Amino acid sequence: MSHRFATVWRKEVFLAYALLLPSLIFLAAFTYWPILRSFWFSLHDVALGDPRIFWLGAENYLRLLDDGLFWKVLGNTAFYTLTTIPLSIIVALLLAVAMDSKLRGMAIYRSAFFYPVMIPSVAAGMVWVFLYAPGYGPINEALNFLGLPRLDWLYDSKWALPAIILMSIWKYSGYFMLILLAALKLVPSDLYEAARLDGVGPVSRLLHITVPLISPTLYFVIVIGLLHSYQIFDYVYVMTQGGPADSTNVLTFYIYQNGFQYQDIGYASTIANTLLVFVLGLIGLVALTLGRRVHYMGER
Repeated sequence: MSHRFATVWRKEVFLAYALLLPSLIFLAAFTYWPILRSFWFSLHDVALGDPRIFWLGAENYLRLLDDGLFWKVLGNTAFYTLTTIPLSIIVALLLAVAMDSKLRGMAIYRSAFFYPVMIPSVAAGMVWVFLYAPGYGPINEALNFLGLPRLDWLYDSKWALPAIILMSIWKYSGYFMLILLAALKLVPSDLYEAARLDGVGPVSRLLHITVPLISPTLYFVIVIGLLHSYQIFDYVYVMTQGGPADSTNVLTFYIYQNGFQYQDIGYASTIANTLLVFVLGLIGLVALTLGRRVHYMGER
């Protein structure tokens, strides 16, 4: 009997690995190998298109510490992250609560708010370039109608990064809304009814019932938002090219500049590895802080 059990167990293990093998090969070829290759390049002087490489050791990392532009770019990326994620989640949560009703035609509104997510990033960037146009853009026309001064959104170093942040919130709040809306469907409705009978207002119900019960989903959304915020590239490339005066230059675009414009693959790999470590550390910090405040239904 034990021999038969061992045979069946080996067959199941073999089948499991056979089913996982395509995914493991894909991960190894397109994730783990590029990471290892990038680390190897960061220790060398590598020029784009030149097969020769020269050992530098930690010189690229020491160069990074003295690179003033890198620290500015890191600051831009941190500001983008710390602004975009909270605002996007707040907007998404409010939209999800508003959409979580049984009114007729609500499906149309849900589709309308989710529609920006389906627009290709480059196309969305071009649309917002038109919206931000200094002379004829609809946003400046609206400001003029309200008696407010027109702004050179993408050509003013004070407003260029906030303009991209505003566009990012519009683009991804619908995605977060859809995830949070699914979580709201799992919250027992009798909790809201009991709170209403006790005279609890809508804001208190949101903060003390809704948010704690969907905290696992909120935690997931925060992690997804962090990963996305450090991958921003297409909006910067299409809308500002990192300008004006590097006010919208972010880490991914700075990697592109060093790797493909300046053809310094070694230094670009160094920045990419630094970005990887920074993101992993930030996610670890979120897990140690917010992760401990997550409330799962059924826990006591």
